Amino acid sequence: MTYDDAAYLGEYDIAAYDDAAYDASYDAAYDDAYDAAYAVAPDPATYGPFDPAPSGPSGPSMTGSSPDAAYAEPYDAAFSAPYDAPYDAAHDAPHAEPRAAAPAASRQPAPHVPPVGADEQAALASLKRYFGYDGFRPGQWGLVEAIMDGRDVLGVMPTGAGKSVCYQIPATLMPGVTVVVSPLISLMRDQVDALNDAGIPAAFVNTTQTPDEQAMVFAQAADGAVRMLYVAPERLETDRFHSFAARVPISLVAVDEAHCVSQWGQDFRSSYLGIGEFIASLPARPVVAAFTATATERVRRDIIGLLGLHDPQVTVTGFDRENLYFDVIRMETKRKAAWVADYVASHPDESGIVYCATRRETEALAASINQAVPARRMAAGAAGGSDAPLGPVAVAYHGGMAADVRERAQRDFVTDRVPVVVATNAFGMGIDKSNVRYVIHHNMPESIEAYYQEAGRAGRDGEPSRCTLLWNESDIVTRRRLLDSDYENERLTAEEQEIVRAAKRRLLDAMAGYCRTADCLHTYITRYFGETAAEPSAASGAADKSGESAKPGSHGMCKGGCTNCGGTFETIDVTDIARAISRCVHDVMYDHDEQGRPLTVAPVRGGFGSGKIVKILRGSQAQDIAWLNPTTMPSFGLLRDVPEARVRDVLSQMATDGYLSISEGRMPIVGFGPRAALTVAPDFRYEIKRIDRRSSRSGAAGGAGDGIPSSTVYGSAGTRGGAGGTGTGYAGEPSDADEALFQRLRELRRTIAQEIGKPPYIVFSDRTLRDMARVRPTDDESFLSVNGVGDSKLRLYGERFMQAIADFDAA
Repeated sequence: MTYDDAAYLGEYDIAAYDDAAYDASYDAAYDDAYDAAYAVAPDPATYGPFDPAPSGPSGPSMTGSSPDAAYAEPYDAAFSAPYDAPYDAAHDAPHAEPRAAAPAASRQPAPHVPPVGADEQAALASLKRYFGYDGFRPGQWGLVEAIMDGRDVLGVMPTGAGKSVCYQIPATLMPGVTVVVSPLISLMRDQVDALNDAGIPAAFVNTTQTPDEQAMVFAQAADGAVRMLYVAPERLETDRFHSFAARVPISLVAVDEAHCVSQWGQDFRSSYLGIGEFIASLPARPVVAAFTATATERVRRDIIGLLGLHDPQVTVTGFDRENLYFDVIRMETKRKAAWVADYVASHPDESGIVYCATRRETEALAASINQAVPARRMAAGAAGGSDAPLGPVAVAYHGGMAADVRERAQRDFVTDRVPVVVATNAFGMGIDKSNVRYVIHHNMPESIEAYYQEAGRAGRDGEPSRCTLLWNESDIVTRRRLLDSDYENERLTAEEQEIVRAAKRRLLDAMAGYCRTADCLHTYITRYFGETAAEPSAASGAADKSGESAKPGSHGMCKGGCTNCGGTFETIDVTDIARAISRCVHDVMYDHDEQGRPLTVAPVRGGFGSGKIVKILRGSQAQDIAWLNPTTMPSFGLLRDVPEARVRDVLSQMATDGYLSISEGRMPIVGFGPRAALTVAPDFRYEIKRIDRRSSRSGAAGGAGDGIPSSTVYGSAGTRGGAGGTGTGYAGEPSDADEALFQRLRELRRTIAQEIGKPPYIVFSDRTLRDMARVRPTDDESFLSVNGVGDSKLRLYGERFMQAIADFDAA
């Protein structure tokens, strides 16, 4: 397709949160109902601890000083220099207005809500009672303990690691109301339904309700009947919510998707900037807990500063998702639709998300899937393949749809009525559908943060899942055009906007580096976020901590598996180009004599932009570099026979891999990165990807070699051929009988979900059903021993599931 700028930008969903915006039209009608609800202030005695559960079984003791809690503060700042440095006035400028309005500096600090004190046994009892788990996951207890001790927290935990439990458990044990700031009102209903299903009284207030319904929720909260209240950030800015908050004790404010407060995050949302002001306006300052799945060091600093967190405990539990297989395929645009249709057709029993860049692509691809997949499945059925029922396979979802259409599409997907959703980035934030088995990106996202958050919606239940990115060079060109033409923010001056654009370009370069790297994709992602435990492969010139060359593939695959460690691509040896670039960066920092020898020991210049570096390497006589006397530099003309595009690609990849650094600002400067010394080592070797062999195929489903693996390709450990491990905690593959019972239990779950009008995963997750099929409980005690079964779920569903198990075993 061609990209007419005006038309394309109109189709593109950049942070499309239109369904969450507060609708001021409700204000007038709300007045009377609100005033009636609050004629009398609530009695503070109402707010005792929420129905504390009896002491429960012990779990693992984890404190705030655990390795998980201390892990990434500070992280490897040297590696992040191309993206996170310098953090100075240029960084602060975009936030001058919000920072100047920081509430703490302009009013007397409010007294803090008294802490209840951490009680691990009580917390474990609540965890078991309401969620059915015997112990906390890594990092969870440290955050729960800090919140209950009255300390602010910032939790950076990957999708599916259990962030919400970290504030939901304190909410059951702390007095007063917990306010949860959630970014999209379309997600609140499912979140609240899941809590009420677990036995925790929760509610939301948003524009889908009438004024009378909203007043009822506020009245219930005032009476202590609602302990967790979900609102969008825009709601906090209204006078009426301020009045409510002044009347009702609020002990905890939990901010979900906290990266939205940062200009440097992938989902900046200006309404998040008002959260700190709201917290400071409360008569007693509650504990503030912020959570996100993806945040670099710079974004973390923004979250702490802009939300006004007080001496927070920062817990980063690690970014690697070991149950995810990462796949990158370079493919012509015209072949992508057929590839996606083949993949969906070959995985009929699996749920998936397909992300597209534009609204137009979203609708076109959904229509293509619905046309192509039934024909492929009919052909497969005739050949003895899947007998999955035919019908609508995919729904489209984007911010340009009417709210009711979006809501119906989302409900069809989360309730498993339709297995695939084709969406823009407007879809998915906060979606708690645990059994998404694959996420496909039809286009390259704008940043690693955006990609990892979207891809991370696969496999939230810990089961092996796949994340595939289809890309080509036109994706990069289009993204750069969007950045250059579309970034507008009325809070910023023109100069400040250009600073932000430059930062966004660096994020885009890192994303392009992910597509091009020959390194392990798991390592690339975790290193980007500052996690340095895993070293990159020798394929990109890396070395382990001892200086020896190391390649993960030489010891088997990385834990989750990825296309690079699987060796399904060709590489180009660009060692000489990399050495020449490194030499040129050195040359421009020094003056040289006629023999090319440096005249000084210390550098005399700080470096130049990549354009000048490329000109020198290609032997240019351009006027803008003549004053450098480049002909005296040893690197002058070293790459005159190499295409300019190749030189630029290698330079960009070297910055991404840490051999070079590129500063922020209007004139980014190329310098040396923390791994620069490796380029002069005798055994240094540097490779980049050649076009993937699979890119020339539209792909027939079913084989690993063609890039469309069948479900059997993963093997017993969740990776190709069975190598490596997923860390899911299962002790082996289920038996045939277990698998048959699991399918029977899934059918029962679907029936119950339809009866109660809720998504199936709210009844039980796939992981819980698998454990149920293994344990085969026959009484209440054994049913409660199943992972993910609490008291409320036993009461609601236990009898029907135990009867289904008994019937299966008797057959």
